[in-house]
This record gives sequence, structure tokens and C-alpha cells, in this order.
Amino acid sequence: MAKDKELNAAKDEKGKKEKKSKKSGGIVKWFKDLKIEMSKVVWPSKKAVVNNSVVVFAAMFFCALLTFLLDRGFLWLLEFAISG
Repeated sequence: MAKDKELNAAKDEKGKKEKKSKKSGGIVKWFKDLKIEMSKVVWPSKKAVVNNSVVVFAAMFFCALLTFLLDRGFLWLLEFAISG
């Protein structure tokens, strides 16, 4: 029984210390950690960004063209069915 109380007291004390340590540093520590993490990021080269952008724009153009053609085709079918 006594050991359980001692263990619980030790855990409570340790928990209080951890809570205090989490609060210390605050916003300054967060910005320091942010700076460290941002230095680990591998940024793409300009050539890779341009290449990826071209691929995205080409895919967007193709999807827009496909949607336009399907829309016109269904409109033509609808007009044909109504007039027919």
C-alpha cells in the first residue's frame, strides 16, 4: 500500500515537471524548431517546378477539352432526339 502511494506521488510529481517543461520555451522554441525543420526540406529545382507546372496545365487543358466535347456531343444528341 505504502509503495503504491509513493509510486503515485512520484508519477504525479513527474507529470507536473513534464507539464512545466512543455510550457517552457513557448513560441520562441516553436520558431527555432520550425527553422530547423525547414532547413531539412529538400526544395525542388526551378526546372522541376516548371516541368511539373507544364504537365499540370496540359492535363487541365485536356480535361477541359474533353468536357467541352462531351457537352457538345450530348447537346447534339438531345437536339437530334427532340427534332427527330
